[in-house]
Amino acid sequence: MKRIVTLLLFFVVFTNCEDVVDVDLNTAEPRLVIDASINWFKNTSGNEQSIRLSLTAPFFDDNVPPANNAIVTVLDSDNNIFSFIEEGDTGIYRNNSFIPVIDETYTLTIIYNGETYSATETLKPVVSIDFVEQNNEGGFSGEDIELKAFYTDPANEENYYFFEFISDIAVTPTLEVYEDRFTDGNQIFGFYTEEDLESGDIVTIRNYGISEQFYDFMFILLQQGSQEAGGPFETQPATVRGNCFNTTNPDNFPFGYFRLSEVDELIYTVE
Repeated sequence: MKRIVTLLLFFVVFTNCEDVVDVDLNTAEPRLVIDASINWFKNTSGNEQSIRLSLTAPFFDDNVPPANNAIVTVLDSDNNIFSFIEEGDTGIYRNNSFIPVIDETYTLTIIYNGETYSATETLKPVVSIDFVEQNNEGGFSGEDIELKAFYTDPANEENYYFFEFISDIAVTPTLEVYEDRFTDGNQIFGFYTEEDLESGDIVTIRNYGISEQFYDFMFILLQQGSQEAGGPFETQPATVRGNCFNTTNPDNFPFGYFRLSEVDELIYTVE
């Protein structure tokens, strides 16, 4: 009988100790988020491009609200104007006649809610991926698959690279940035490993040519979004500002970046 009473008291105590905790987070007015990545894949015309505009949302909201009805244009140094038109109410603005030119400087202008946002960037070239080397005895366990995507850095040039590894398993794409300060003119590699990677999986490897400014921006973003702090697109401990500015009201600054890159893509099947 004593045991029964003790068990009953145990369940009563522990089933009545659950409280709902409401976390009262600070709120702010929505800000514009600019995802303006102009990517010119090798062996394509590069004419079809898109820019995504969205708004910041409360921490616990699952939906990302699109920024609708903006006027979006990109201007090159020859005063060619490329207008990006919104597709429905998606916040995705498209242009089918863009003219990509290596080392050309472009200016992005966005007019949204009566305010003007602007950014300037140069389209950077990239070398091709030479080959992929696979190691089946990587990681701490000696059983993980590791991939090295080798490329040859041009000599006597400052070059910056942004690697993206996308696999067909349910994981967040791996992003890495590299510079050639200590590897100028040498064959080097982008590195990828994932513990769930298996033979037969498909990995899309993309190498983007980027500016030094974007390298610095992405390096800080990835450092803050390391495994100890979450993913690169999680809430950051400090605000990382891109190259986009609000010229009408500087205090209402946007988030995001305007980047233009030549891209080399290689699709690799894990052996």
